[in-house]
Formats: sequence, C-alpha cells, structure tokens
Amino acid sequence: MSQPTPFDFMDFKSLLDEDERQIQQLVGRWVDERVAPIIADAFDEHRFPAELVPEMAEMGLLGCNLEGYECAGLNNVSYGLICQELERGDSGLRSFVSVQGSLCMFPIHAWGSEEQKQRYLPKMAKGELIGCFGLTEPDGGSDPGTMKTHAKRDGDDWILNGAKMWITNGGIADVAIVWAMTDDGVRGFLVDKGMKGYTTRDTLKKYSLRASITSELFFDDVRVPESNRLPEAMGLKAPLTCLTQARYGIAWGAIGPAIGSMAEALDFAKSRVLFGRPLTHTQTIQRRFAEMTRRITTAQLLVLQLGRIKDRGELHPTQVSLAKWNNVRMGLDICREARDILGAGGISIEYSPIRHMMNLESVITYEGTETIHELSVGRQVCDGVNAF
Repeated sequence: MSQPTPFDFMDFKSLLDEDERQIQQLVGRWVDERVAPIIADAFDEHRFPAELVPEMAEMGLLGCNLEGYECAGLNNVSYGLICQELERGDSGLRSFVSVQGSLCMFPIHAWGSEEQKQRYLPKMAKGELIGCFGLTEPDGGSDPGTMKTHAKRDGDDWILNGAKMWITNGGIADVAIVWAMTDDGVRGFLVDKGMKGYTTRDTLKKYSLRASITSELFFDDVRVPESNRLPEAMGLKAPLTCLTQARYGIAWGAIGPAIGSMAEALDFAKSRVLFGRPLTHTQTIQRRFAEMTRRITTAQLLVLQLGRIKDRGELHPTQVSLAKWNNVRMGLDICREARDILGAGGISIEYSPIRHMMNLESVITYEGTETIHELSVGRQVCDGVNAF
C-alpha cells in the first residue's frame, strides 16, 4: 500500500489517465526548469516574461482544450492540470494562458465565422497573435450589464466608442475581443491592433500580478468592419460564457500556489530549529500542515470532478462558481499560512508565498468576486431567487 504524501494524500494521480499524467509532468518540469529561476525577478521588475510565450505555444498550451485550427484538442482535465502547474510558477503565466485560450480563442471558436477562425486561431495557438478580452469597465466591475462602451452601425462598419480597464495582455495584444452595447444588445467585436482610434495604456504601480501586463483600452470612433463582428455572439450571455471557461481554469490554477507555498514552508519547518527541536516536531505546526493538506486534497478532488463533468458537456456555471470560490480562498489562506511559518524571511520574494499571496488577492477578485460566486451558488440553492 502506498503511503499518503502531502500533495497527493488521496492518491489523486491514480484517478488520471496516462495522457493527463504526462501533460502534468511535462508542464511541471518546464515550470521548475524555465519559470522558477526567473519569475521572482520578473515579479520584482514588474515584467511579463514574454520570452516564455513561444515555449508555451510549442508545448501546445494555448487554446489547448479547443479542437481543430492547430489547437491541441486536450480534454478539460488536462487543461486544468496545465493551469495548476503554470500557477504554481506564477498567477501571471496562468492568467496569460487563460486569457489567450478561454477568453479570446474560445469565443472565436464558438461564435466566429469560418473566415475569422482561419484568420486568428492558428496564429493564436502558435503564439504569433496575442489576444485580450475587453469586458470590464471603470463603472462596471461585478455588474457588466451597466456597460457603456457602445457600437453604432455605419453602413458596412461599426463605430466603437468607450473604454475598458483591468485588461490582462492589453498592452501587447494584437487583437482585442471587445464587448459593446448596440441597438440590438451586447455584441462582440474583434478589434485589431493599429485600428485608428484604438489605444492602450498599461496599469503600473500595482502590487499584484506584477509579472503580468494589465492595461486600459480606449476606443475613440474606432471603425470596425462587419467582418470583425462575432456573428453568433448574442447578448450578455456570450461574454459570461467566456468567463465560465476562464473560471474553470482558475479553480484548478489556485491549487498550484497552495502546493508551491506549502512545499517551501514544509522544507523550512523541517530544518528550522527553535527551543531545541525542528518546527515540524511541534503540535502547532503539525496541525497547521495537516489543515493545509486537508484543504489542498479537497480542492483537488473538487476540480477533478468538475473537469469530468465539463468533459461530459454537462457543466453548470454555478458548479464553476463553487469551485472558484472554494479553491481560490483555499489557495490564498494557505499562502498566508506558509508566509507566517517562514517568519520574517517570508516577506522576501526569495520565498514564493508572499508573491503568490499578493497575486491571489487579484485572482480572488477577477472573473467574479468571492461574494458574486457565493450569491450565484445561493441563488441556485434557493430556488433561483436572485439576491444580487
């Protein structure tokens, strides 16, 4: 009988098939070899490590759970494991992959014309085109129904005006998936870099997701051809469906920082001697690590079942809300605990928990705050009564 280990206490790996195990090992090794040596400096320098994008593309990670158009066509459990390993490196890398695949490639794949799919998806899968997702607005946040960005029909074109903010990849994006109000409701547009009137401005002096690019998007009478409108994307449900795809990856991703932070704290506690014995020989520390193990194990089994449901095509958005709410809270709490166990040294980015902790302060907010997900689950439980 195999012995339970801190990060696979319930033999989680036995529930994966061979392909799923191999993709996790591949990405995990890459994170250890290519991400770990540089990511603390990138975070400190407020720099997105763009040199890693071609390598992620080469591994087939961009849009990896989409079929065709040079995408890898992996199942959703494999995609989740990829997110977990990437975020064990840094939330900025998982955010990049989530935005590229779930928020940009997915809507083109789901609602784009065949010409749009052929024009964008293969190059996006290869990392030759970078995308961003323009939904959040200065006055919007958790209520996207208040959208002020609007598009007016002008002959064969659309005239787009408005602004978006907190947009991951915005400053480096070659194409923005922009959601705007029209006379017929919310519609999605492909706004290409260089279109007249379209500008971006990076958000600086942030203390979270520093190894990620966050930007504002501005649209001043941008003329967008009808051929750049997503023809099958109708209403607010379309961008919200994209967010469900991204939240799924986040629910998996948050396990990565928890594992990485606990591992560092555990190594430290085994060697740190106080009052004549290592920290791991004390009841208090053993109880804290036991609690971390319980929560990581619960999170792993939760998202594995979520992935199996998604692969069956039976996923309900509130199931994703429950997983995102539970797992990001779990990840944030464990990173804080690990930081505390590391003592004064824990505030240094020589250790990962403080970096992961600050990143997860953003992750727990974006793609729906914790409160929004609580209310989504509560509405489902309480006969659909909306308490928003």
